[in-house]
Amino acid sequence: MMLDLFILWLLSLVSLFISPIKKVESNPNVIVVTLDGLRWQEIFNGADSVILNDKTYDGDIEYIKTNFWATDVNKRRNMITPFIWNTVAKQGVLIGNRNYDANFNVANKYQFSYPGYNEIFTGYPDDSVNSNDKIVNKNINVLEYINSVPKYKGKVAAFSTWDVFPYILNKKRSGIYVNADVDTIRFKDPTLSLLNEMQFVTAKPINVRPDLLTYFTAKEYLKAYHPNLLYISFDETDDFAHSGMYDQYLKSLHAEDAMISNLWNTIQSIPQYKNNTTLIITCDHGRGGTGKSTWKNHGQEVKESSQIWFAAMGPKIANAGEIKKPMQLYQKQIAATIATLMDQDFNEKNAKHPVGEPLNCILK
Repeated sequence: MMLDLFILWLLSLVSLFISPIKKVESNPNVIVVTLDGLRWQEIFNGADSVILNDKTYDGDIEYIKTNFWATDVNKRRNMITPFIWNTVAKQGVLIGNRNYDANFNVANKYQFSYPGYNEIFTGYPDDSVNSNDKIVNKNINVLEYINSVPKYKGKVAAFSTWDVFPYILNKKRSGIYVNADVDTIRFKDPTLSLLNEMQFVTAKPINVRPDLLTYFTAKEYLKAYHPNLLYISFDETDDFAHSGMYDQYLKSLHAEDAMISNLWNTIQSIPQYKNNTTLIITCDHGRGGTGKSTWKNHGQEVKESSQIWFAAMGPKIANAGEIKKPMQLYQKQIAATIATLMDQDFNEKNAKHPVGEPLNCILK
């Protein structure tokens, strides 16, 4: 009897020093990354030789040629976006190579940023969304809808370089966390305050915080708060293109590819995200065609501006690789796809406006 009591006492004592095993959350995760105004040509063809060799647009020709140029198109595109080609294209799907008529287009008629982001996240190419002004978006977006689902409440966040996103995503109504440009960053860990200090003292070549700070802020938020749906919006590619700085445009693309790679490696080290996360990469609009001065610009007057691209990988994404067959898909289908990947249905009934059908062709 005394022995039994001793064993019970010993077991109770041991239990005090053994932490209970935490159950890893099984809800699916989605991370969406956009590269503003990035042409499909650089994704699928790599650096454009005509623009590259035009000193009007390229102030660092020798560096670009050394680091991003090869005569073979497969090698060339891999040099500038190695993560997209070595990982995403091999494990998931990549659509938008118009050399094969694998077409991905915006459906909105304006073909610039606010209408594009509205279309991505609401699934609705609304004609009344027709400027880049800081106007609160009346349309319900998929991030807002996911945040309204009880199990995802407070688990949705967006980080952007461009300071219009609190309006695009209707931050006040939606209740999601939106950190844009130099919004003050607050983390549980006071040692992370360095990120906040950096964004206020750094140079701003495009007049908003660098994409690098947007990225690291989003990454640290992910590590600290573990959102189920995270959106990261980069902006430098569009701004450098508008400025006619092709070398900086390519350098930013290469850097953003590296950031996405770093993010993917990070999520594979966190139990909640490992093998339970879908990554979506796309852009808000296209821009002028290869070898033309219109590559700097986009909008209704530049016909190639509707031409975009789309990449995704994850446990629910078909391993189809680069699509090399004719098809026609639209930006308005992305919102419902995000919801589907999170086991939800974002449709006209709950959005209170038209919503494009999910991209069922990319799903397992």
